[in-house]
Amino acid sequence: MLRPAYPIETERLTLRPFHEDDLDGLFAYQSMPEVARFLYWEPRNMEESRSFLKQKMGASTVEREGDWLVLAVVWRQTGDLIGEVNLQWRSREHRQGEIGYIFNPAFHGRGFATEAAEVVLRLGFEELGLHRVVGRLEARNTASARVLERLGMRREAHLVHNEIVKGEWSEEVIYAMLRHEWDARAAG
Repeated sequence: MLRPAYPIETERLTLRPFHEDDLDGLFAYQSMPEVARFLYWEPRNMEESRSFLKQKMGASTVEREGDWLVLAVVWRQTGDLIGEVNLQWRSREHRQGEIGYIFNPAFHGRGFATEAAEVVLRLGFEELGLHRVVGRLEARNTASARVLERLGMRREAHLVHNEIVKGEWSEEVIYAMLRHEWDARAAG
């Protein structure tokens, strides 16, 4: 079980559960075609974002296999919601997890995704006791791949034409990190 103490502060960011006041910030990036491009969903309208916000608001703890922890990422300098980071408990038996993140493109290129994703890696390894954490992405999403590489995750697989997404064959790249690799990184 994972029940983080909120808020979680990094050098520049606050990570916390989503709340109702986040709707405009969430809609700002969920409505963008460039954000939805490599995801399973299309750009969302305000009502769709409102519905997904309710789901995100209920995802502040991980209690059982399959649960997602979804955290709003706020840039403290401005108070803006700039994105989200996610951690899924994929397998209790095998101590496996998955991380993900989505950020407003207005805030790309500043290291925010790496800074925030490092927090969910730490939560997964040190608080949930995971042995292995993966990150999955569409092969064309090179910016997301760079985030995983900066986190110290290693590229393990490139699945060619593994799914049809939005009417075309998609390719998936899988990155991973093991607990001992996390420990070595954290110690360094």
